Amino acid sequence: MAEHSGKDVLSSDVEIKGSIKFQKELLIDGKVEGEIHSEGVLTIGENADIRAEIKTKSITVYGKVHGNITVAERCELKSKSTLQGDLKAARLVIEEGATFIGKSEVTSGKMPVASNGSPNRGDIPSSRSEDSSSTAKPLVGRV
Repeated sequence: MAEHSGKDVLSSDVEIKGSIKFQKELLIDGKVEGEIHSEGVLTIGENADIRAEIKTKSITVYGKVHGNITVAERCELKSKSTLQGDLKAARLVIEEGATFIGKSEVTSGKMPVASNGSPNRGDIPSSRSEDSSSTAKPLVGRV
């Protein structure tokens, strides 16, 4: 991609089937089917329709994602977003109006914990389920 300090953009008229890898920041507002890997910051735009496994440092979702998301730091689901898939993150923020269907696991890596062992600042604790076992109950609904 271009070497500049701004955010790279895949606009709403772009459709990709395959793998996407990027370094710093990427905004996807089109359709992607496949996988997305990065140590950077990913933004899923309002017009986006993503069917992919996503592994990145940080993600903000405004559009639709169908697939599992694993982030090292922060995942934010905005009010009109839809996520159908499992989610693993150190910090999770879900705005009112977001739709999340799947299991969430908040990793202990960077999550601050109070002295009584409970999470701070509204972080959601781990569902403590083993991978994707069929006995785990998924979180379904609107927030």
